[in-house]
Amino acid sequence: MDIKQLSQIYRWSVIVTFLVLVVAAGSVRGQDVANGQATANVLAALSVTATQALQFGNVYQGVAKSQDETDDALSGIFDIVGAASAGISIYLTLPQYMALADGSDRMTIAFGTTDATVDTMNVTPSTVVATDGWVDTDPNNLPGVLVVGQAGQTNLYLGGKVIPAVDQAAGGYTGDIICNVAYNGT
Repeated sequence: MDIKQLSQIYRWSVIVTFLVLVVAAGSVRGQDVANGQATANVLAALSVTATQALQFGNVYQGVAKSQDETDDALSGIFDIVGAASAGISIYLTLPQYMALADGSDRMTIAFGTTDATVDTMNVTPSTVVATDGWVDTDPNNLPGVLVVGQAGQTNLYLGGKVIPAVDQAAGGYTGDIICNVAYNGT
């Protein structure tokens, strides 16, 4: 072997050695592993109970009768129980009519813009004040910022008005009031 060949072999061996070192250096990296966690706290389920019917009592033919939402014994009451201070939405489906059990006659029922009160302090309807929740509220358009009270309960009090016709058939009239509640994430 002559010097020229040795020189080429030497160059190739330097290049190969360099490449081996580069590849080896690239594969020798520090490694580490960390474990993280995901957490969640599921809130207590919401429940709503109709604890008192909206009661108009005796009604005369042709004479409208109103029932205030602040009447402790006669206003409609819904109790809502859930996670304290959690934001909720309340949706009411209100009837336009009340009907006799056999469906032979019906009577108009109406709900005004001040016929609902939402109470987060769990007091009686007649003692609710503005600091307790939302007083004289429109039951067709309840506020979107409602909350479950700090004690885990909110009450909805409902009033309304029946308007019997002058020839309204005698008998007991009923109509369904549906209250849906849901957490809204606020």
